[in-house]
Amino acid sequence: MSGADAWLDGIQRATEESIRPAAQAGAEELYLEARLRVPQSAEPHYFYGKNSKSTGVRYYFEPGSLRNAIYQVYSKDNSGKARATYHIAWNHQKVPYGFMVEFGTSRAPAHPFLRPAYAARRDFAMEVARAYLVQEVKKAI
Repeated sequence: MSGADAWLDGIQRATEESIRPAAQAGAEELYLEARLRVPQSAEPHYFYGKNSKSTGVRYYFEPGSLRNAIYQVYSKDNSGKARATYHIAWNHQKVPYGFMVEFGTSRAPAHPFLRPAYAARRDFAMEVARAYLVQEVKKAI
């Protein structure tokens, strides 16, 4: 029985050690798809907002700013021993208008890219993560 216990322990250890890299492999697929789908203007553009003093400010953005602000990050708060979560979003500090592009405004239509990227690639991303996990567990066996 000790041999079987050691074998099962090896499988469990391999699984626990592979959860995060497997989740990252799946997240990478969603991240790349979001970067492909994000709209990009041909010309530099401006975003009008307010600063901390509630005065109007005009912010200048180069083409591709939103695409370059998309990131993926491991979420410690939403992860655990048998679960790894990655967030994919845009950096709101670098590109404050991303929400307006994704969801639209009262004056401008939405041009969603994150939600369609997720819908288009979630099954494939899960398969990539599963395949990575299975590969690592097979190595342990």
